[in-house]
This record gives sequence, structure tokens and C-alpha cells, in this order.
Amino acid sequence: MGTFTVVAVKMPSNPLTVLVSDPAGQSLGLNLPPGSLVTTTRFGPRQEPLFWVADEIAGPDARGQLLPACEAVGLRPVLLQTEKHAEKEGWWNDGWLDPGLMADDPSDHDAGSVLASYWAVAVAETDDDEDGETLAPFSAAWPGLAPAGRVESDPDVRAAQVTAGLIEQGWLASPRLGLVPVSRDTDIPASIGWTGPSNDDAACLRAVLRSWEDRFGARLLALSYARLDLSVAAPPQTMEEALAVAAEHFAFCPDNVWQGYETMRLYAEEAVLGNSHWTFWWD
Repeated sequence: MGTFTVVAVKMPSNPLTVLVSDPAGQSLGLNLPPGSLVTTTRFGPRQEPLFWVADEIAGPDARGQLLPACEAVGLRPVLLQTEKHAEKEGWWNDGWLDPGLMADDPSDHDAGSVLASYWAVAVAETDDDEDGETLAPFSAAWPGLAPAGRVESDPDVRAAQVTAGLIEQGWLASPRLGLVPVSRDTDIPASIGWTGPSNDDAACLRAVLRSWEDRFGARLLALSYARLDLSVAAPPQTMEEALAVAAEHFAFCPDNVWQGYETMRLYAEEAVLGNSHWTFWWD
């Protein structure tokens, strides 16, 4: 991994364009390792790059090392990975990206309305038993947004810590560091046209992720072609809080509950309560 320094320079609207003639980003105050600019989309190449991705596998300190330089030049880091047992590596160059998914203005959506609509669909598709055990303690009615959490540490410090742990534990498969020209890393999926979730409008995805950033100090850590990983600086500390957040997770990604946990209570207890790492995957 290269050494990163910060200098005061005037930034272009998309700083990645500088890397076309300056691959190491030295004119931006960076000293990037070998990597490439991603321009491939579902409908062909773009003129401007969507993001930069390193050739080498990321080390545990990748995010913490990069963040000061990223903030100085208008970039945010993300790890790009293949899922375990996946056949494809480098999905970002295989036509999975669709920046045109941002059909609506993100300001037209709020997280509560988005999640309420997702909740209705998820509940309708849930094969619940006679006692309603899968959804308990909730009913078919959307319970509303969970209250904001209590921040335990600086969100970016927490993100670096969680990232290091995930890499050291082998949770992320062949992660490569990416740099995306956004000011908030919860905007990264919409910015690059990530197509992992089933919902069609990236503006809705962005509304939910931004709300989690505001209420729970969430940071986007990693993306695969069907999985998203977040760190959380204000995780739920009581079962009541965890259940409220679990309802949002179920609306956002029902597979989190349907696959492996089966009930909302078990998911809240084992995957949400006190957990600084949230992960979502879509089949």
C-alpha cells in the first residue's frame, strides 16, 4: 500500500479525472498504489470515471490510512469485494453498475416513507405461522422509524476499527480499496449505480443509508455485487431499541431475517443488539 499525504490543492469537480494523466494522484497530494479507473456500466463505458480501485488486496489499516487524504480531495473510501464462494471477481467491470438508477431527486424521499413501503411488501411476502412468530412483536402495520442511537465513538474511527476487524477475521473476500468522488460515503452506492438490492430507485436506497448515518453514525464499509456492509457508531443497547432497528432492517432487506434467523426477535438479539457491524445481502 502506498503512503498518503495531504496538501492544499484546488480540486476539480471529479478529482478522479486527474488520475487519467497522473495515476498515482501526486498532483492531488496522494501517492496511490497501482490501480485502475472504473468507467464500465450496464450500458457501456462512461466518459468520466465512477471510481478508482486498487489492484492489490486491502490490508486491515486501509480505511484509517486513507481517510485524511480522501477528505482533503473530495473522495470517500469503500472496500469492493467478491462474496465468498462467488465465481466472479471484479464485478465492477462486468456490467453490473447502472448510474441511471437515480431516477428521482433524493430530496423527494424520506427514509420513513421509503421503509414503510418496503415493509408492506416484505410483510406481504412473509410466510408467517399462526402465532405471527416471524414478525413478533410487530404486526402488518409499519412501526415507524427507530429513535436515534447514542454515539459511542467518532463514526470514522469506529469505521476504521470495524474494517480492520472484518479484514483480519476474513469476513471480507479479497477486498480491494476503492475511492469514490462523494462527500458522504453512504452516497456511494447511488453514485456508482450499485445494483445489489432489489429496489429500483437508487434515491430510495440513498435516503435510508443517509438516515442511518444521521441516527446511528453509520459508515459504508464494503460492497459486493449483492452485499452491503456498514459500521455503526451508535448501535442499539437494549432489546427494545434493537427490535426497532431490526424492523428497519427487515423492511430494507427481508433476507436478513428470512435466511438464518427466521424470527425478528432472534435477529434483533443476535445481529443488532450492541452490534457495530450491520450487513445486508440480497438473493
